[in-house]
Amino acid sequence: MSFRTRLTFFFIFIVIVPMVAVAVVLFSLVNRSERGKSDVRLAQAETAAQSLFRDVQVRSEEAASTIAGDPGLARALPGTDLALRRALGQLAQRSRTVRVRLTAGSRVVEVGAPAVASSRTKLVDAQGRTAGTLEASVLSLPDFVEQLREYTGMDVRLDGSGDPVSTLDGAAQAELPRRGPAAFGGGDYRVTSFATPGFGDGADLRVTLLDDQRGSQSEIRGDSWAVGGVLMAFLLFAFAFALTVSRSLQAQIQRLLEAARRLGSGQYGVEVPTEGNDEFAALGTEFNSMARTLEAQLEDLQSERARLQDAIRRVGESLTKGLDRDALLDIVVETAVDGVAADCGRATVRETTAGPLLERARLGDLPAFKDAIHIVESAVLERREATEAAVNGSHALAHPLHAGDQDASSVVGIVSVARHGRAFSGPEKELFHYLAGQASVSLENADLHETVMHQAVTDELTGLANHRRFQEVMAAEVERTRRFGGQLGLIMLDLDDFKRVNDTYGHLQGDQVLREVAKVLLDTSREIDEPARYGGEEMAVALLETDLEGAENFAERVRSRIEALVIPLLDGEGSVRVTASFGAAALPDSSDVDKDALVAAADAALYRAKRAGKNRVVRAG
Repeated sequence: MSFRTRLTFFFIFIVIVPMVAVAVVLFSLVNRSERGKSDVRLAQAETAAQSLFRDVQVRSEEAASTIAGDPGLARALPGTDLALRRALGQLAQRSRTVRVRLTAGSRVVEVGAPAVASSRTKLVDAQGRTAGTLEASVLSLPDFVEQLREYTGMDVRLDGSGDPVSTLDGAAQAELPRRGPAAFGGGDYRVTSFATPGFGDGADLRVTLLDDQRGSQSEIRGDSWAVGGVLMAFLLFAFAFALTVSRSLQAQIQRLLEAARRLGSGQYGVEVPTEGNDEFAALGTEFNSMARTLEAQLEDLQSERARLQDAIRRVGESLTKGLDRDALLDIVVETAVDGVAADCGRATVRETTAGPLLERARLGDLPAFKDAIHIVESAVLERREATEAAVNGSHALAHPLHAGDQDASSVVGIVSVARHGRAFSGPEKELFHYLAGQASVSLENADLHETVMHQAVTDELTGLANHRRFQEVMAAEVERTRRFGGQLGLIMLDLDDFKRVNDTYGHLQGDQVLREVAKVLLDTSREIDEPARYGGEEMAVALLETDLEGAENFAERVRSRIEALVIPLLDGEGSVRVTASFGAAALPDSSDVDKDALVAAADAALYRAKRAGKNRVVRAG
């Protein structure tokens, strides 16, 4: 096979094939990127929509409480339905309520238009007795759909109350999936939906958000054309360059081929022709020089080169990517010892900023060089810089390790190597210091990784596990209990009248209350338990190997400690006290209850505690 043919094959396999693969990957990444952006927008819009729904429910709850507590309504209860409807209408108009439904025994009186996000409260008659329930909503279906559109920036469809209501022409009649792509009216969309409770005894409402894909498709086409153009230009340039180089090299290499074959066969006395003054003439000269020295030095050179390449490969592939501190230090010591041909080496690290240096990795016969190692490490601690030392024919090098977030003079660790006889050369020192410097960067990366991992599962305000971490722990522990037996307890707690604390003393004081309650949870919990902030002023604790009675006892201890808290006001003038309501549940052996059902059971018990008067513990049935 000719040289030109080889270059052609090299060009195909090294340039064309990888570029085609890169093109396929890039086009796929462009498509996935745009779909991912759309899914992120939909997820953010869904969160915003649910937040709006909850805000409306809060306002509806205030309106329902206002209407239910009106003395005029209590006086109108014994009257006729017409009089009661008139009173409800006046109260609804006064409180800007869209729809009101009163249920007293078999009587149902309702006024207003179709509405969403209702809230229900108890109805009390003129004698203060519970006469029924009153449900109210402050937002109509059309207004809710329009507000969702303004709030999320996406088109909306609402199903479940008569004909579908939509902000987009054609969407009301289209068959839409719960999630994923949809096409109608000549357009492509990605949709997501969620269910919300309906008004009264009506069916649940389904809210669907639609993200128009026309802009994304335009971006995909534009990005695809750009990627294709760049790749095509690169291929054309590579082809032209390869063709030129192959023609130029073929003639010159042919002249050297015969001499190179003889040299390759072991005839080191052969003279390679060196015609002209170009690079090939210089190459011929170097061939001749190499032939005169190659026989004596080839074996040593190959061994040294292989050793250095292996050391650099470990640095490049492992050292800068390592996140395990101990494994990282093992690699550092092994690479440093091999890189400078040392007899032994070790790495010492401080566990804390002011703590002693502890040995975390070693290689070789370290006791034989303990005097040299001790002297050189002591010199590093004193000078806070790289140092070398020689003791009784033993030579040692040491380099300090610095943490990236500390002062450069702070030594958090030391890497040291030693050998007998020959002193370390300049290139060896340079390589050793380079490797030690890379170790500092890698240790910083490991520390940063640990910090990020901790922050990802911790609630910033309270220091408890966040909702995501809580869900992961619950899923894992429920599965473990289901497979291997055992018990899993769960308590959920909600601070009583916490809104009053925020309204009276401000949100900063409310945050302080949450931190103090969280501290009670942390102090009361065992190491194997998982206290978490579930959301807002609601918290939870997963109690491993704990039955229902144990969970109830734990909740009672926490309740009493919260009740005993005296939290100073931030302005220094007085204090505030809070209580909490608790729901306790447990997952027994061989239970088929899943995570969501266990949480729901504890949550239901919590709200029974709320309805029963607050500041108490209720166990799940």
